[in-house]
Amino acid sequence: MTPLLEFDRVSKWFRDTVAVGDVSFAVAPGVTGLLGHNGAGKSTAIRLATGLARPDEGRVLVAGHDPRRSSVARATIGLVPDGDGLWPGLSAQGLVEACARLRGVRDVRAAATAALAAVDLTEVAQRSVAGFSQGMRQRVKIAQALVHRPQLLILDEPLNGLDPQQRETVIALLKRLGDDGVATLFSSHVLSEVERVADRVLVLVNGRLVAEGSPPALRELMDERPRRIYVATTSARGLASAIAALPGVRQLEIDGDGLQIETEDPTGLALALPGLARGAGAVLSSVEQTDADLESIYGYLTARARGVRR
Repeated sequence: MTPLLEFDRVSKWFRDTVAVGDVSFAVAPGVTGLLGHNGAGKSTAIRLATGLARPDEGRVLVAGHDPRRSSVARATIGLVPDGDGLWPGLSAQGLVEACARLRGVRDVRAAATAALAAVDLTEVAQRSVAGFSQGMRQRVKIAQALVHRPQLLILDEPLNGLDPQQRETVIALLKRLGDDGVATLFSSHVLSEVERVADRVLVLVNGRLVAEGSPPALRELMDERPRRIYVATTSARGLASAIAALPGVRQLEIDGDGLQIETEDPTGLALALPGLARGAGAVLSSVEQTDADLESIYGYLTARARGVRR
């Protein structure tokens, strides 16, 4: 499939801080997730993609054109920003119609009506957005981005601040747009959200692209990393030697009344622990994984990518 968005060794920095460093990727029809912790460079990448920022090195192309200079590129893009930015004095219909006029759409009313229908807001189209819930406001933002029927839809953290039901509605909408052939790029810091929606995932860490691929391939890559497990017990020293002898245990430290364990086989460790504890006359208070957070996963991916030029 022909990419709608291309980054070719793009870098952007602010004084001595690298916001995006030597990043290359392409976005084609379907849903692509841009995954990264806060400060990873996601919003900067979106500003570069939409022409709101200029790359210091490299090249950004939208439909083969520079989004900062080309009206063709700008017409290709629909942007859902992270901030609110809605005009509270307007109805949903009036707001989306205003955006349609700014976009040069010919049949403003029909286009706005269709965009609001796409996000399931037809029944409240005449209500003021000032009284809308967060989920409804988010859908109005998506409607204004769709009103000129863009080929490339870019959304900055579209699921932020939504309750579970609102999140499900927006997730279903993104999936439907991707299935309809819209090239959709959305950013998130929540791995589970990206896995549910995206056909492909780009992982940014500290402004660098450290992994990309389908969600199953990315999950498999992440599952390869050693896991850190903390075991709280009444006899840390008694258990230590037995656990150290287990296959897959790479490192073990006594930490107060517990053990910090790094293992390549967390399942094997969990199955063996009750028997080892009985043998050592120890009582297990708790067993928990201490590196399941995204920061740890990103750190692992960063280490894998160290020295690899993207």
